[in-house]
Amino acid sequence: DHPQPYQVAQIVGQLHQGAVMLYPTDTVYAIGCEVTQKSAVERVRSIKRLSNAKPLTFLCASLSQVANYAQISDPAYRLMRRLSPGPYTFLLPATKLVPKLVRDPKRKIAGIRIPDHPLCQALLQQLEHPLISTSAKIEGEVLSSYALSPQEFEHLEKQVDLVVSNDSPLVARVSTVLDMTTTPPTVVRPGLGYDQLVPLLDG
Repeated sequence: DHPQPYQVAQIVGQLHQGAVMLYPTDTVYAIGCEVTQKSAVERVRSIKRLSNAKPLTFLCASLSQVANYAQISDPAYRLMRRLSPGPYTFLLPATKLVPKLVRDPKRKIAGIRIPDHPLCQALLQQLEHPLISTSAKIEGEVLSSYALSPQEFEHLEKQVDLVVSNDSPLVARVSTVLDMTTTPPTVVRPGLGYDQLVPLLDG
């Protein structure tokens, strides 16, 4: 709940140098790196077995930071303000600041989250750049659950440079994915926070 600044600074220093990390979020454990570190993003894709055609979600500290990386209409901004921070992934038109390795190459769409998680927020505040956040599950494997087993966690530890742990359980709570490019917004995947979202969409 209260990350130590000196520990956060150590992590941020490694991320600035291109480290890939395994870390907790307010939904699932994630594999991530600084969004501007091209070689690190490529390593995340390699670990996850993702092609360049598969977009990557990234975390921003606030709506003001999101505005640097996405085009947000007034209605979208009002809805995002009510839902953020929280367990929602917003699909938005990407600006030129979003690296090609991260966005959807066909639609030029970015998946962006504003996490309600003290450790993520502490990292983002010091890093001053978004963080890649892709679930720590390997693409192509049978996904009976998004939760990591201890064995999977240990396996992933060997593939990353840095493991950030706050002793939280390896649980699975996927985000609700909301396509903000449609009017009204479209729910792509219901997840955590979906029940709170429905009345806002109906209204």
